[in-house]
Amino acid sequence: MSRSIGLWPAVAAMAATCAIGLAIGVQEFGRADDAAFGKRVRSYILSHPQIVREAAQKMRIDPIRQAIETPYPGAWAGNPKGDVTMVVFTDYNCPYCRATTPEIDRLLTNDPRLRVVWREMPVLGPGSDAAAAAALATARQGKYYALHRALFAGGHPDEAGIAAAAKAAGIVPALLIAAGKAPDVQAEIQTNLLLGRQLGVEGTPFFVIGNQVFEGAISYDGLVAAIADVRNDAQ
Repeated sequence: MSRSIGLWPAVAAMAATCAIGLAIGVQEFGRADDAAFGKRVRSYILSHPQIVREAAQKMRIDPIRQAIETPYPGAWAGNPKGDVTMVVFTDYNCPYCRATTPEIDRLLTNDPRLRVVWREMPVLGPGSDAAAAAALATARQGKYYALHRALFAGGHPDEAGIAAAAKAAGIVPALLIAAGKAPDVQAEIQTNLLLGRQLGVEGTPFFVIGNQVFEGAISYDGLVAAIADVRNDAQ
């Protein structure tokens, strides 16, 4: 897992700074010279540094928001008409994803207005690929969430681990092999990898909640706060 946000967010941050300056400039146009205007922009940004990050993240997410929030059929849980959608890029070999899974379960239990969309992004080896394909293969059957939880509750997602998780979720393991190779399943994995690159994802789990992104393990309280921010912004 990496904490780096990469080049694209940095570029977006510079663009956001320019946008803030332009917005202030429209209001101040004709009322001050360039030096005074620049001083005001700098002072405002230094006093409100969070707005640069918020603007950069919004620019990062908005162009592909619909794509990332539209789940592969069945690869979601919670309220289908939820007022907040939390997107989680995940890998079954990732210990941080495993550690965060109970927190997401708790959220789904306690927040009836939340929808969670999972995007399988296998980046940690062949076991990750096979487990991601197996999970997606069960999605159209309405058993994605059951296998998702079973895979994280089990051991290493090798062939034996996937078979054990399938049995725990009430699925015949042999049926997952052919289904996981289906073109739509493989296309979904490639789509998720592309979306991850567009977002600058460098590690899992990776959360998108409104205009906020979080990489790595995050606490239940942290997720609750991020969801509350989205709801507050909508008011």
